[in-house]
Amino acid sequence: MVIGILKEPDHENRVSLLPEAVKKLVALKADVIVEPDAGKRAFATDEEYKEAGATIVDREKLIAKADILLSITPPEKETLSKLKKGQTVISVFNPLGNKETVSYFLKQEQTVFSMDMIPRITRGQAMDILSSMATIAGYKAVLDAAFKLPNFFPMFMTAAGTIRPAKVLILGAGVAGLQAIATSRKLGAVVEVFDVRSAVKEQVESLGGKFVEVEGAKEDAAAGGYAVEQDEEFKRKQKQLVHDHAVKSSVVICTAQIPGKKAPVLIEKQTVKAMKDGSVIIDLAASTGGNCELTENNKVVVKEGVTIVGKSNYPSDMPNDASRMFGNNLVNFLKLLIDEEGGLKLDFEDEIVKGTCMVHEKQIMSDWLKKFYG
Repeated sequence: MVIGILKEPDHENRVSLLPEAVKKLVALKADVIVEPDAGKRAFATDEEYKEAGATIVDREKLIAKADILLSITPPEKETLSKLKKGQTVISVFNPLGNKETVSYFLKQEQTVFSMDMIPRITRGQAMDILSSMATIAGYKAVLDAAFKLPNFFPMFMTAAGTIRPAKVLILGAGVAGLQAIATSRKLGAVVEVFDVRSAVKEQVESLGGKFVEVEGAKEDAAAGGYAVEQDEEFKRKQKQLVHDHAVKSSVVICTAQIPGKKAPVLIEKQTVKAMKDGSVIIDLAASTGGNCELTENNKVVVKEGVTIVGKSNYPSDMPNDASRMFGNNLVNFLKLLIDEEGGLKLDFEDEIVKGTCMVHEKQIMSDWLKKFYG
């Protein structure tokens, strides 16, 4: 079996597999081919890929020869038009928010896996790219906020007087939020956290954050640990509490998202207007609309004296370790698709294989995705 690693577009610095991960696939008797300079922006050279056992080929040959194509950013239309019948494509397609792509593959003859659909079960943790990338996002978001904030994060006792610590408000205590708590606390900030899931309170407090709870939150055990949409009365109480805490904060880190839906707006215009000049909002939910009403995706804007960073792809800013983590997750998944002779096996009796498969033989395979699209 031949596995092909595509070069990512210019806006993405990561690569799906570093040379160290390629070695693991070669050990599994798979042949690996790599597009020239695929790992350059992640600080991996073509020579290192060759030393790991891969062959460097141009994009046309790679698409023609590969049984499995790997990428982080979904291949563009030109590449999709060249795919072969029966070819397998593994990427991050965001099928819950991208019905057009799902519809396209339902008319094609490829098998498509989306790594952001790995079932959140114990066995799937080693393949969970969402958690890996969220860890980086939470870490980098805090560092970016610290860089942009006109104040220190920690408290200082100096000859010039006492510097009070920064106050950080984190919206959402998923993996990104929890990492943001840990990083903020390490930098010496006082941290408050909102989340609709009461189950995360203990985790928040164990990291040194103060959990601010809104009574009446609706939770759904079938949501796989994700947040679910709340009723209007809860949203009203939540917005008021968020407003009250945000206006006293130096930094707000927004991480709250609902799979397949627009991100909930938690920071409204009037809240931004009431915040202190020089405050910073980092909105990791920018690509799905943003938790702040004034967020602009992929832009840094200053509104009412507050710097608002709309950025959902912080992992691209730390491409080497981000690629390493993504690649480790991907190799663990590929082990489920490679038989003892290095050939392709598609075992749809396996909960992870089926749950991650977007389309196979013109049918949606994931039960979760079938339910989502009805």
